[in-house]
Amino acid sequence: MEKENGCAMGRIEQLIRHAYWSSGSTGIVIGLSGGIDSAVAATMCCRAVGGERVLGLVLPSRVTRREDIEDAEEVGRRLRMECRIISIDPILDAYRAMPGYSESPYLLGNLMARTRMAVLYYHANRDRRLVCGTSNRTEYLLGYSTKFGDSAADIQPIIHLYKTEVFAIAETMDLPERVRKKPPSAGLWPGQRDEDEIGLTYREIDAALAALSRSGWKSRNEVEEKVLGMVRASEHKRLPPPGLTPPG
Repeated sequence: MEKENGCAMGRIEQLIRHAYWSSGSTGIVIGLSGGIDSAVAATMCCRAVGGERVLGLVLPSRVTRREDIEDAEEVGRRLRMECRIISIDPILDAYRAMPGYSESPYLLGNLMARTRMAVLYYHANRDRRLVCGTSNRTEYLLGYSTKFGDSAADIQPIIHLYKTEVFAIAETMDLPERVRKKPPSAGLWPGQRDEDEIGLTYREIDAALAALSRSGWKSRNEVEEKVLGMVRASEHKRLPPPGLTPPG
């Protein structure tokens, strides 16, 4: 397993280096949430191009736990990369002044994700950096992300890895134990946990996705049927917007 993980990480780092050098960029910018995905992706970026070329942005809101901010900062320290903390609350408050504004956990959660991505791309445009995404294969297939929010990126180093594989790779890295053992959460409202919201554990989801992939996406039990339903319902997130092909 260690050898397999090492080979996988080597290929990912090569991918990052190729994207970096071929784009003519000056570096990479990544959002650090204090969670496992951003920690693993940031580690790979720093190994690929050097921590001095990677900028980590911690983008908390009022509902972000202090523990998550501290964990993100600790990841940055261990990787010797620059980290900046920028609250997105003033931006969200500006949206609240918009005529007709209304709020719900769903609306606010998506707005927060898109606001964070706008801040990341502002820094990318200003400093000629690439935005590194932190989506994993499980969440990509389930559509468990915000369209044009946390799913937007210039490079996606872990998008081919199931969530359980991300956890396995994290065990081989010098990451804080609290980050490696923390229950996954998008952090969009107090007490939110991914597995509670989805209604399945990541181990169950990944097993179902692997089985569905082998069977040609034909479900054989209730768990696979639920997972398949989420995959089908979120297909629009993985496809380009529909449009007409110009004549000729």
